[in-house]
Amino acid sequence: MKNILSREELKKEVEIHRRRQRKIVFTNGCFDIIHAGHIHYLNKAKDTGDVLIVGLNSDSSVRSIKGENRPIIPEQERAMVVAALKSVDFVTIFAETTPLDLIQYLRPDILVKGADWPEDKIAGSQAVLSWGGKVVLIPLFPGASTTKIIEKILSAYHAR
Repeated sequence: MKNILSREELKKEVEIHRRRQRKIVFTNGCFDIIHAGHIHYLNKAKDTGDVLIVGLNSDSSVRSIKGENRPIIPEQERAMVVAALKSVDFVTIFAETTPLDLIQYLRPDILVKGADWPEDKIAGSQAVLSWGGKVVLIPLFPGASTTKIIEKILSAYHAR
């Protein structure tokens, strides 16, 4: 897909959009099994600016955060699904456990995370604020959770 880019390719796109005075929005996550909460969140993230970039945790990054049984969906497939969403302009995969290096490299105008994160614990929040950007917290979609979906599938499977 044309909108799944390396860091270097993405930096060039960001520079093009910045010259056009467009607000660059960055968010990140695992986006393992896409559900209504993800769609709600990404739509709201897009509403905060003009160009939405999603930093997608690599498989190794997800494993370090969520444990050895995750992700369920491999990174290239997760990237394809996220990139296909109309609210998402670009996707890039990062291997670190946090997107701090990527955020510092791209220098977005707006950093978006779910409201379950305290602002002082959001990777990159201080950096974005230091160059005059802002941090936006999006309220979570009630009841939507990849972990809960996996647990429900496992419970239904074991009940057979």
